[in-house]
Amino acid sequence: MKQNSAFMRERVLPLFVWIFGLLVVWEAVSWWLLNVAKTPLAQSKLPYVHEVAATLWKYSGTLLKEGGATFGNAGVGFLIGALAGVILAVLMSLSKTIEQLAFPYAIASQMIPILGLAPIIYGIVRDEQVSRIIISGYITFFPVALNMLRGLRSVDLSALELMHSYAAKPWAVYWKLRFPAALPGLFSGLKIAAPLAVTGAILVELMGAQHGIGVIMLRNLYYGPSHTYMFWSTVLVGALLGMASYWLMSLAERLVAPWQPEFRPKGGNR
Repeated sequence: MKQNSAFMRERVLPLFVWIFGLLVVWEAVSWWLLNVAKTPLAQSKLPYVHEVAATLWKYSGTLLKEGGATFGNAGVGFLIGALAGVILAVLMSLSKTIEQLAFPYAIASQMIPILGLAPIIYGIVRDEQVSRIIISGYITFFPVALNMLRGLRSVDLSALELMHSYAAKPWAVYWKLRFPAALPGLFSGLKIAAPLAVTGAILVELMGAQHGIGVIMLRNLYYGPSHTYMFWSTVLVGALLGMASYWLMSLAERLVAPWQPEFRPKGGNR
């Protein structure tokens, strides 16, 4: 109970205060643009929060359905990309030759702008679900591989020498020593990649897909000022999907690696 109350006080309450303050400022600036500055198309530039909230409520069913399509495909691509990143990191940690061969290509692959790659993939595959999965996986694997490799090599040398002194087999060294040490780095990569995977899926949807939150976003952008509130609603849903993916990774990290310093209760029993 004490840990839960401390978590609510230290993490959740400041977050809600920050969000509430942001919404108040947003509403005030929107009113100023419309009524004081008399800015042309003021609501298109920054609409009222309460109007966007009303639109979110009115079209919640559609937004949930299309957001679910985006989140589902992004999630599949994220899992595939994360698995590929972990495997690549393990292989590179086992062999310097593999690292020298694979790592430059992994870096070079990230030099291709996603904005240019997404239409190419969609044009080749011609399947919106597969395209979203490919792009999400592509975005995911590099930060996961990089952070996982760093974690695998962060093992304390004295602990590694102790395992070798007991004639531990390579798989035992990895399973009992390297993998636990790599978990913080792995989750750092996962938390970076998860929101980016959602963004990549939305970007594919802007190329001409039939379903997804990006499709609704693009359609309402073309309709102009009359659909401003719906457009902003899709933007907020996209942001919430990214935040949800990050929170899911944070929750998984808390469950899988609870020994990390930031998860220990402050001032409690050791």
